[in-house]
Order: sequence, then C-alpha cells, then structure tokens
Amino acid sequence: MSDHVRGKSIVITGGGGGFGRLVAQKAAARGARVTLGDIDCDAAEAVAGQIRDHGGEAQAIGVDVTDIAAMKALVAAANDAFGAVDVMINNAGIMPLAFFADHEAAHAAWLRCIDINIKGVLNGQVAAYDAMIAQGRGHVINVSSIYGNFPVTGAAVYGATKAAVNFLSESLRVEARGKIKVTIVKPTGVPATGLSGSVINPAASVGILGQNAGDFGAMIEAMQAGTFPADRLDPEGIAYASLAPEHIADAIITAIDQPWGVSLGDITIRAAGDHFIL
Repeated sequence: MSDHVRGKSIVITGGGGGFGRLVAQKAAARGARVTLGDIDCDAAEAVAGQIRDHGGEAQAIGVDVTDIAAMKALVAAANDAFGAVDVMINNAGIMPLAFFADHEAAHAAWLRCIDINIKGVLNGQVAAYDAMIAQGRGHVINVSSIYGNFPVTGAAVYGATKAAVNFLSESLRVEARGKIKVTIVKPTGVPATGLSGSVINPAASVGILGQNAGDFGAMIEAMQAGTFPADRLDPEGIAYASLAPEHIADAIITAIDQPWGVSLGDITIRAAGDHFIL
C-alpha cells in the first residue's frame, strides 16, 4: 500500500508535549519532516532532538500561537527548511473547566483559553493558507473535543472554544474549494494527557459525565491505586475504558495517511469500553 505520510512537511503546534509530541514522533518515524512549534521551545527542541537522533528530520521553533506574526514565521520556517507546508496541525490548547460560580478563580484562565483555543487555531489556519493555496493543496488538522458538540455545565468557555474550532474548520473547508483538506479531531476522555492540568475545578467535569461521574471518579482512583482491572486497560480488549494519548496521535496519522483526494473530515476517538462520557 502507498505511504501518504512519508516526505510530507508537517507543522505541529503544541509539539513539545502531549498529542503534539506523539504525532511528531510517529510522523517522523514514517518519514515525514516535522516542524514543532511550542511556547516552550526547550521542550520542542528536546522532541526534535530525539527525532534527529533516530535519523528523522525535525526542527523546533518557539511560538506563541496567539501571535499571528509568530505563527507566520513558524510556517515560513517549515517552508524554508522542507520546501512546503503540506499539513498544519493546530494542536495547542488548554482546558480550564470551571463553573460560572468559579469566575473569580477562573476568569483569567478563561480569557487565555479563548486566546489559545480560538485565536491560536485561527492564526494557524491563516498562517498556512497562502502557502497551501499557492501549492495547490494542503491539509489542516484541528484538534477539537466532544465538549464542542453541545453545551454542558462546567464547560461553558472551553466548550464554546471547541465549538468555534469546529466552525472555523468547516468554514475553511468550504472556502478553500477543495484545495485544502480539513480534519476535525474530537477526543473523548483521555485521563493520561497533561491537558487535565489546566482544569480549574475538577468537579466541573460532571457536565460531560452526568450520572456516570461517580463511576468515572472511582475508575481514576482505582487507576491511581493500581487496582483497576487489567483487562479494562488493555486496548486489545473490548472492555478498554481509559483511552491513552497515543490513540489520538494514531488517529491523526491515519487522517494524514490518505491520498490527496481523500479527506477524513470529522473523527471522534473513544475507548470502546468508555461508558462514562455522555
């Protein structure tokens, strides 16, 4: 079968950790040339260095996704180093879940969430647009969330930003008139990702868990204690309940690994045995 990852120039925001790091490593192992953008340039360089040590092609660029000039410079660096920008992955994001009653503690984080999750994606699309149109083809992948599907308690701002990501994505697809493929990736619950570190009030996850909040909390406690059943942590089993970040990265690679004429538009990834998320 043809390999549609090898040789592609891929730009990834938030490339210093989380999904971004995993996608960069997996894409580079398949022969892609990756440009890692992250506000923590040292973290991005550590990932890029590991890729180069294994024979891959990678560079790291310090970037604040809320700065359009910096984002254009990120894309330009990829174009200069690798001759094209085939795929733009807007991955950087934060998740400050909180209730409106938490506004004193959460307001600053909510504003930052709007800046990163909405403006960052908009800037990524804008930064890559001209180069992709000039090339005659391109692929934008935006990491959204199931929180963007419908409003729930405890996630007003975060959910609104992810709904905006969905709108920005579909609007780009329509306006690009077939020259830019657009993929929206919507993870469900991924407890092992560092994204949970930006949560303001852990109780705010009740909105997406509903009546299953108690069971979910018990699962997390059992995982931390090492007593959660092994079969429910095995991705080879149908009872797999806690999705690992690598599966999100694999889904993104799958979206990239398509002929130019085939576009995977909207992907939701969940563990088969995850009955917690509504």
